Amino acid sequence: MLPTPSTSHVDFERIYEPAEDSYLLLDTLSSDSEKAFLQSRFNTRSPKISSSPLVLEIGTGSGVVLSFVHAHAALIFGRADILTAGVDVNRYACKSTEETVRVAEKEQTQERGQGQASYGCYIGNILGDLTTPLRIGTVDMLIFNPPYVPTPTLPSTPGTTDEVIKPSFESDSHLLELSYAGGKDGMETTNRLLDSLPDILSQERGCAYILFCAQNKPEDVKQRIRRWGAGWKIETVGTSGKKGGWEKLQIIRIWRIPIATDFL
Repeated sequence: MLPTPSTSHVDFERIYEPAEDSYLLLDTLSSDSEKAFLQSRFNTRSPKISSSPLVLEIGTGSGVVLSFVHAHAALIFGRADILTAGVDVNRYACKSTEETVRVAEKEQTQERGQGQASYGCYIGNILGDLTTPLRIGTVDMLIFNPPYVPTPTLPSTPGTTDEVIKPSFESDSHLLELSYAGGKDGMETTNRLLDSLPDILSQERGCAYILFCAQNKPEDVKQRIRRWGAGWKIETVGTSGKKGGWEKLQIIRIWRIPIATDFL
């Protein structure tokens, strides 16, 4: 089992604290089956996919998932030249993710020795709303642990300028609400992300890992993706194992089928 990056420095009054959903993502992405998929997906022997892949997490929160993938890039992808980046509407989450990545790199260096670290190249975090700050076709692997809890309303998205918001109980509560409140069926934010996938994922190797709970109706999501056409595939690759209720979680992998490939 790969070590989980430390988040002891994170202010959890303003940022979502890692929980079962976060750890399910870590377990799934480091499982033997997903390592095999990703290592084949980003095989350096293919000239079409030899360039460094861009791995992006939407809604980084504490940064535990992105820093885990970043710190263990060589073991997960079979190559260390992975570019990692994050996006979050919470400016405190962006800063915390930067620190979590830095701590994870330090831990890797101490464990493996100077010059032996196998982590990727962290580009940084963007203060933004979902994929809106990104160029079309640039993301090779997208990770999203969305606000999936069904709620009567969806909280408003804060501005993404450099304006500093005065800390208060209300503003902190609003930031936390953004991390879990998903509106109708818990899917309002996730639906926006799904709509952007055909544009934002790279043509040859784009794939996405998205977390759902039972009330998000993941089987309906699968049917929706299948209607995109023969160039797409979707599969459940991780589950929490719970038997019932909205808390039953699953990770769904969505990916393009590259032209003339021999490893899918």
